[in-house]
Amino acid sequence: MYSAAILAGGRATRFGGRDKGALLVEGLTIRDRQLAALLAITDDVLLVGAGATAGVRHLGELRLVSDIVSDSGPMGGVHAALTVARSDAVFVIACDMPYITAPLIEYLCELAGTADLVVPRTERGYHPLSAVYTRACLEPLARRLAARQLTMRLLLDDVRVRVVTADEIEKFGDRHRLLANVNTPAEYAGLEALQGHKL
Repeated sequence: MYSAAILAGGRATRFGGRDKGALLVEGLTIRDRQLAALLAITDDVLLVGAGATAGVRHLGELRLVSDIVSDSGPMGGVHAALTVARSDAVFVIACDMPYITAPLIEYLCELAGTADLVVPRTERGYHPLSAVYTRACLEPLARRLAARQLTMRLLLDDVRVRVVTADEIEKFGDRHRLLANVNTPAEYAGLEALQGHKL
């Protein structure tokens, strides 16, 4: 079994503080699109951040999880997810990625038996917020958090990494669509160019 975590924390300052998971893409919110993919492979789905301040609570099909180390960005979210997940392997996704699919997630999770961290890499670099982390990452994450070294890229130096190449990703569809995210209103508007791409 695998667990999954949507990192919903952050202030979304480049998006005017809006909840990016609530943005509509092709008639559905990004969060609903993600849940459809995640619930196809696991019944342990965590929503990390999003004002969840009372530890772990249940909200329908989600468990709400607050950061253990506050104000630590995505690294704090990954650390919290690994700490409370029911599985040793957790697929982590940013809340602003609408096109991730269950087959790609399952492929990434299946590779977790060969490494501590399974991360896609394309010409845009690493994609640590659409990656699989195992509990072997917990201690290195705790060290980085304690030192306030919060760049996710640093973790790659601390653990066994399985890089998933662009060619591997393309077997599941257009890598630009699958790994698209929405950091700014301009990127949200740009999703229209991807909506016609078929998987």
